[in-house]
Amino acid sequence: MIQFLLNQALRTETALDPNTTVLEFLREQAGKRGTKEGCASGDCGACTVVVAEREGAPGQERLRYRTLNSCLTFVSALHGKQLITVEDLKHQGQLHSVQQAMVDCHGSQCGFCTPGFVMSLFALQKNSQRADRAQAHEALAGNLCRCTGYRPILAAAKQSCSQHVPDQFDAAEAQTLARLQAIAPQTTAELNDGHKRCLVPLTVEALASLYEANPDARLLAGGTDLALEVTQFHRELPLTIAVGHVAEMKQVERRDDGLELGAAAPLSDCYALLAEEYPDFGALLHRFASLQIRNQGTLGGNIGNASPIGDSPPLLIALGAELVLRQGIRRRTLALEDYFIDYKITAREQGEFIERIRVPLASADQQFRAYKVSKRLDDDISAVCAAFNLTIIDGMVRQARIAYGGMAAIPKRAQRCEAVLTDAEWSAEAIELACTALTEDFTPLTDFRASREYRLLVAQNLLRKCFHELTTPGLDTRVTAYV
Repeated sequence: MIQFLLNQALRTETALDPNTTVLEFLREQAGKRGTKEGCASGDCGACTVVVAEREGAPGQERLRYRTLNSCLTFVSALHGKQLITVEDLKHQGQLHSVQQAMVDCHGSQCGFCTPGFVMSLFALQKNSQRADRAQAHEALAGNLCRCTGYRPILAAAKQSCSQHVPDQFDAAEAQTLARLQAIAPQTTAELNDGHKRCLVPLTVEALASLYEANPDARLLAGGTDLALEVTQFHRELPLTIAVGHVAEMKQVERRDDGLELGAAAPLSDCYALLAEEYPDFGALLHRFASLQIRNQGTLGGNIGNASPIGDSPPLLIALGAELVLRQGIRRRTLALEDYFIDYKITAREQGEFIERIRVPLASADQQFRAYKVSKRLDDDISAVCAAFNLTIIDGMVRQARIAYGGMAAIPKRAQRCEAVLTDAEWSAEAIELACTALTEDFTPLTDFRASREYRLLVAQNLLRKCFHELTTPGLDTRVTAYV
């Protein structure tokens, strides 16, 4: 059984198919059809909804609002939360201020995408006191419109989000918090329709026990990748174990010896720590899919699905990150670079899962640069992703860790390139020798994103780019690293 609030109405689901997405639930079960299906893959934002959940210490709790792609979110993710849709915004016959702004600024034409934009603006308004243009761009980057050209929608964002406008959700916040407290999960939940099951543990111990007993189960974190098997390939997931309610695996903290990131922490929760320690990591996360995806997708999931073009693994490998893997009561630590073996094949054993990711802290002499090359600046998959972690002292490269994604069947280090640079003078001549070495490190494939030749040239040019940025004061072209 799972419980959640649909606006202010309590929903208790016991026999619902756990492969049901929130979008399907709204349109087919709840009769709320304002939320639209555009792509069923998390690209267009037409299905955007907002989920509110409790945040903060006892006595200081507040509601945190997150946008999600309902087409990629299974209903189990709603357990203990509040779901808000576009139908819930109008109150006592009056449009919500974000809806009124869309009307005033002529932000809607055909109207199909409008509910998704409205919900993104609603969350932006809730989570910021005076949102600026950059925040509006980030909030709306995951919403596509074929009609308006976006200018009037950005005008609506300025009108509705430049200051906080109290609404019915503010008035009911204390009541909502109390109701969410009353339905807060206490034990492992299960959603079972008689054929398919989803188990929702609350602790690492319970997760480890369930996964050890059911090693063929699919682990469900954010689901932004796994859900595609249902929505795009029409497969069934007979047994899933959702990890999104395991509190220990959602914690992120800075320790004396490094950053400790729970594998189930949403990428948007990892951002602040990573960006503070490594600004280039933060810059790349801004281009990691959309805000809706970052609110749902997890760092552990991005690693665990072992994609050769995942955005975070090359950066984490270059930084020397480690994984804490758990199997039953046993834990082991593994360097991330040793986790990937071959295409979609990893060192993870049966019944074993990623519990935490450990990232070393930056040192005074360390230079870290990361670049993503894709066809679009926002919300796109990389053709090549590169990360350079260099220790340069007195003009000499004392240590080099260089990793690429999109260049092989797995994200991996460029070891021959590293060897050329290590203990060499930081010079253009050394860089050219290192670029030549990249041809020995990688034999990339040609696919619909890029040709083999293009990938290799881009990989070399990104190393040259890193060199020029680090040797030319004031030069920073990182934001234009796309084609």
